[in-house]
Amino acid sequence: MKKRSWAEPWKIKMVEPLRMTSRQTRERALAEAGYNTFLLRSEDVYIDLLTDSGTSAMSDRQWAALMLGDEAYAGSRNYYDLEQAMRDVYGYSEFIPTHQGRGAEYLLSQLMIEPGQFVPGNMYFTTTRYHQELAGGRFVDVIVDEAHDPSSTFPFKGNVCLNKLQGLIDEHGAGKIAYLSLETNVNMAGGQPCSMKNIKATCDLCHQHGIPVFLDATRCVENAWFIKDREPGWADRAIAEIVREICACTDGCTMSGKKDSLVNIGGFLAVNETKLAEEARNLLVCHEGLHTYGGMAGRDMAAMAIGIRESIEEDHIRSRVGQVRYLGQRLQHAGVPIVQPIGGHGIYLDAAAFLDHLPREEFPAQALAAALYLDSGLRTMERGAVSAGRDAEGNNIFPRLELVRLTIPRRVYTQAHMDVTAESVMEVWDRRREVVGLRMTHEPVRLRFFQAMFSPTVGGTVLPAESSPESAVEC
Repeated sequence: MKKRSWAEPWKIKMVEPLRMTSRQTRERALAEAGYNTFLLRSEDVYIDLLTDSGTSAMSDRQWAALMLGDEAYAGSRNYYDLEQAMRDVYGYSEFIPTHQGRGAEYLLSQLMIEPGQFVPGNMYFTTTRYHQELAGGRFVDVIVDEAHDPSSTFPFKGNVCLNKLQGLIDEHGAGKIAYLSLETNVNMAGGQPCSMKNIKATCDLCHQHGIPVFLDATRCVENAWFIKDREPGWADRAIAEIVREICACTDGCTMSGKKDSLVNIGGFLAVNETKLAEEARNLLVCHEGLHTYGGMAGRDMAAMAIGIRESIEEDHIRSRVGQVRYLGQRLQHAGVPIVQPIGGHGIYLDAAAFLDHLPREEFPAQALAAALYLDSGLRTMERGAVSAGRDAEGNNIFPRLELVRLTIPRRVYTQAHMDVTAESVMEVWDRRREVVGLRMTHEPVRLRFFQAMFSPTVGGTVLPAESSPESAVEC
């Protein structure tokens, strides 16, 4: 039987026009943004793969729910609907809504970390680590070594290395460890999943020593898909069942509803311990809002409750991961260096290999993201030295992974957009020796990658124009 084509499991009811720009327009926009794709105006972007956070297209059911928002300050019915959806899908007993994931990260860090404690985790995420350090903690990476090798095809590169974790416990004692921060579908590793076997073993080890485990459940559903697809013994299990089993191993989770839950804003902290939940609700009132809205409008909570349930539909998650795989396979066939195996929410270009003529001090990932925008209006994100920041002595941190993330929003773009994206990346790959490095001209103190500004180290652009007035991919 011939292999049949597949199509997205939805049809389009409404469209938003995309603005196609000239090379000259893009040069001006990029210079004004200081060669930082975060600082570009959305109207100057053609295909926006900066992030999958809050950029999903909502369903007709979610849009209908917006009209049923209960905007009562206290006790909104939408809060109770959202609480029930969380319990049904994720299984935790206590629910604290927040405006987005980093609100939950802040609450958890402030309540669980004492100054001087360690927080082991399977690779850092920028805002998570920031909140842990803000509370006086020290993040320790205990991810498996394969996660730091873009060419490794190990199927579960998000796994915790149990030997590293045990070594940390032996060296400092369990009392010096606040909790283990366990991320599913590890973002900074390239959207790489954890196996169920490793999740259970990690949680068992921590609980033997009285160490709580808190899950970053932002992309837990995507991780569940990889368990179903790659891990022996799970192929016949429903995505919903796998998600519940992941969460059942842990003591709580932080959640950005802007990813798996298919909404544009919102998040939550969920725990099983009543005392911790009470403390979180009390702190929530000071920073986010009352415990029955936590920074969200009633209509946002209504949409999120539906999005949580839609996220575990098998057709949806199969299509979501399949679109990412389609783009990744096109780039692999062209010889473009990407993180392998292909992850769940985006394609990660290995910028260090892509632009191997640039020293790390010239921020090759930042330069590559800028070059892609110049070529076609494609917006991507740096995930390398700029994101890693500086160490305690003020020196730039150069992580082993220097990546550019092409993050696919859920239910937004078609396969044709993926083809245009692939062709732009391949064009820059063919011209990679022409790409110029960057130097930082403005550096914020905190989370610098959001607002830092740069200029080319040589000439006036990171990618010279071709002889024709427009780039090869005219957008």
